[in-house]
Amino acid sequence: MWYLYGFVLLAGVANAVQAGQNGALFKGLDESLTAGLVVVAGTATCILAVGLIFGKLAWPTAAQVLAMPWWAWFGGFLGGGIILAQFVVARQIGAAPFLGMLVTAGVITSILLDHFGWVGFDEHPASLWRILGGLLMIAGVALVALF
Repeated sequence: MWYLYGFVLLAGVANAVQAGQNGALFKGLDESLTAGLVVVAGTATCILAVGLIFGKLAWPTAAQVLAMPWWAWFGGFLGGGIILAQFVVARQIGAAPFLGMLVTAGVITSILLDHFGWVGFDEHPASLWRILGGLLMIAGVALVALF
């Protein structure tokens, strides 16, 4: 399973680099939201290529569509919001504060999602150590952003 951690670490590096790339696209195009379409096209191409290579693409069946919770279909909208934040904010505040805030907000939200078992997650109590970890992340981001 070690390779899964490596994959996540590479994704974290890519997330930091992508924020700069997306900001440059946003700034360099006449119609700035066209940058979002360029990013989404690149994302779709990557997923399509990997899916074809590994034979892991299939349209959902009607039964799968009907069995899916309504909110599960809106992940792409949230991804679009992340891309828009990269366009507008990352270059203004810098890569470290942007990514630190993004990850910290994700961890704090994840603690809540785990604790209450929201959006399909199994319940994992928000222990004192998890809460302390979230608070330490907030303190760390504050240090990165202020200094």
